[in-house]
Amino acid sequence: MSKKKIFPAIKSVGINGMLVQFSDKLDEASNRAALSFCDIIRSQNWTFVEEISVTLVSTFLRFDIKKISHEEFTEALCSILSKKNWFEAPLPKGRRHLEIPCVFGGKHGPQLEEAAKIAKLSSQDAIKELTTLKMRVLAVGFAPGQPYLGELPERWNIARLTKLTRRVPKGALIIAIKQLIIFASPSPTGWRHIGQCAFDCFRPNQKNPFAFNPGDEVSLREISANELSIIKTTDHTGNGGAIISPIS
Repeated sequence: MSKKKIFPAIKSVGINGMLVQFSDKLDEASNRAALSFCDIIRSQNWTFVEEISVTLVSTFLRFDIKKISHEEFTEALCSILSKKNWFEAPLPKGRRHLEIPCVFGGKHGPQLEEAAKIAKLSSQDAIKELTTLKMRVLAVGFAPGQPYLGELPERWNIARLTKLTRRVPKGALIIAIKQLIIFASPSPTGWRHIGQCAFDCFRPNQKNPFAFNPGDEVSLREISANELSIIKTTDHTGNGGAIISPIS
């Protein structure tokens, strides 16, 4: 009989890394825990921590082994973990809500109908549902600034494609496994391409090049192909016509 895993769990990663894992599968509580724990660790301002990042269900820390040992660092992490139930912790402050315009279907989302059919919805009902939801930025990664949004209802737990789509454009909205991604750059993908945004996820010439932060909320607003063209022509901020507001 396999031993039941206990979370949170602390694991060494290489010579100078620690991974604090809150689950081995994605759910809202585990993502919440990872985001909240990451935020608290940042607030410690530990001089021996060189990098902090958050994944879907974990917080990764890279540290200076000349300043602190693995044992000492593990003890410090355990002390913070013991102070609260991280699965019910409040999300970090300073989060934002981004309402992002998107064209669905047609040449801008050629696999919308297929994805909707798998979810047992018409294309129009799929659009209605996806534009009604408020989604969390669960993590940012794979490509610089690229957000993983979710989780979507169970009907959207659809498998990846068996063959890669050779290339989808920057700003493509793709879907699989109860998540949406807005592509930060042109790329091949095994997820279904259902829409197109003009939002620029990665802005290397700005002080903060990542447009999304883990924990932000995103909703989608349906627009026409003509409206998308106008936004691309007139909006030079990189926001792609998005309305961005703080979450109180």
